[in-house]
Amino acid sequence: MIKAVADERHNLSAAGVAVSRLIYGTAWKKERTTEVVVQALRAGFRGIDTACQPKHYHEPGVGEALAVVAREGLSRSDLFLQSKFSPLGGQDPDNVPYDPGASIVQQVQQSFAVSLRNLGVDTLDSLVLHSPYREDSDTLEAWGAMERLCDRGLVRQLGLSNCYEPERFERLWRAARIKPEALQNRFHAKTHYDRELRAFCRDKNVVYQSFWTLTANPHILAAPAVTAPAEKYGRTPAQVFFRYLTQSGMACLTGTSSPEHMAQDLAIFDFRLTAREGEAIGSQLS
Repeated sequence: MIKAVADERHNLSAAGVAVSRLIYGTAWKKERTTEVVVQALRAGFRGIDTACQPKHYHEPGVGEALAVVAREGLSRSDLFLQSKFSPLGGQDPDNVPYDPGASIVQQVQQSFAVSLRNLGVDTLDSLVLHSPYREDSDTLEAWGAMERLCDRGLVRQLGLSNCYEPERFERLWRAARIKPEALQNRFHAKTHYDRELRAFCRDKNVVYQSFWTLTANPHILAAPAVTAPAEKYGRTPAQVFFRYLTQSGMACLTGTSSPEHMAQDLAIFDFRLTAREGEAIGSQLS
């Protein structure tokens, strides 16, 4: 029987949602989605990130995986389940999961209904706007539709992804009736690792979720600030980097299909970096 995983592996959001600090990302898995998500859940992952965006995600495959592990004893309440509403500009025009001619509000509603059906669930722990619109007014229209899903008890918290302009995120935060609880961004040097955004998130108790964390940062994984503690603790550089970020209050997405790497990722909570080691790694993020 699969059992729940608790402890330091979660952040508690302002909305009272236990957000996994290590989230399994399901993008680009295509026909392998069910297989690798089952594998991840059996390994011990309790956070799942997906999207109603057939272009990059096979959301029904995630639902099939959830059904498999439910039969093995894993309760829905043990999971942090997050999906996204992807605006029309991010969809494959030949495979849009909602009416492209509908209003933004209707598109959000239709996409959300598809997500629930794909996943075989009644509610989501987190619904993320996959990217802001070009116009703030459109972003706020979509956000308002997402807020009404929260009002109905169908979603526990809201978030935004792919927003790299601090002023845009701050404008949304100020204007939103239900404040964003998550910001999910690509974590790389080109954006200076979102230092300003991450500071705002810390101040407002928003959980920053990183993706592309390892792929974009081979230079950091090779830095002495990371390799030295890796040798000291008998860990891989990837484990040390993930541990630094989770100790810093972030949540990290990982989409590995390797059972070995899944086990290594989950084992990061078995050790802690010292404050000095953390400062040395942090100095690499500029």
